[in-house]
Formats: sequence, C-alpha cells, structure tokens
Amino acid sequence: MKKKSLIAALALMAAASLPALADEYGRHPFYLHALSDLQTAAWKVEHRRPEDGQISRDEQVVVDEIHAAIGDLQRAAWLDGKPLEWREPTDAWLPREGRLHAAVDLLRKVRSDVAREEDDPRSRPFQQRGLAHVDLALNTAQHAIGDVRRHDMRRE
Repeated sequence: MKKKSLIAALALMAAASLPALADEYGRHPFYLHALSDLQTAAWKVEHRRPEDGQISRDEQVVVDEIHAAIGDLQRAAWLDGKPLEWREPTDAWLPREGRLHAAVDLLRKVRSDVAREEDDPRSRPFQQRGLAHVDLALNTAQHAIGDVRRHDMRRE
C-alpha cells in the first residue's frame, strides 16, 4: 500500500510539473505556444457572425494555410521532443468582432515565436515550411481585411 501511495505521489508531482516544463526542454521552446495561437487564429477566421455572410476565398486560404502550418509545426515540435498533447494557453481571448484583425495579431505572434534559431537539423525543414504557411496566411488575412474595408466603403 505504501508503495502505491509513493508511486501515485511521484506521478502527481510529474504531472504537475509538466506544464512548467512544456516550453523548457527541447531545442525550440516556442512551438507549443505557437500551435495554440494558430488554433485560435483558425477558430477566429472559421467562426463568422451571421451578418458577415459567406466565407471569402481569401479567408479560406487563410484557414488552409494555418492548418498546413499546424501540421508542419507539430512535426517540428515532435522532432524537438515536445509533448504535443500539452496545450499552451493562447496569447489572447479576443472578442468575435474584428476576428480577422485578431487572427493577424495572433499570426504575427506565431511568426515571432517560430522564427527563432532552430538547432535541430531534422526540425528545420518543418520549421521553415511552417513559417512559409504562416507568412502566406498573414498576407492573405491582411488582404481580406482590405477587401472588407473596400466592401464597407462601397455600401456607404
């Protein structure tokens, strides 16, 4: 019985320390945070208000590129020894209004997190592809914001 209690206590301590260590070990400590921000950015673009109408072509490209970046960065994080089941809290819980602006802000933070030096040569190609997807998503989201502004100006 004493042995089971000791094992349970050790397991509890290990589980409690996992969040604190999630971004500490491995060579690139920012993948997990970037993945959480990417998932939030995708949610912001995908969850439209009814008055926003149908998703635009640009917004679909943003979502597709974010999901592609998630795939590449998950692979880089896995190669870097990160626990993919752990989810970092996102940078911001932003209101639904201004969802494209919120996605742009999150994508900029992701770019900053992921663009750091990567020591593991196995992870570099996935890091670089992930960054390329983030850049395309960011540029397309900014283009979509411009389209919304032009559309709103025409209605006035």
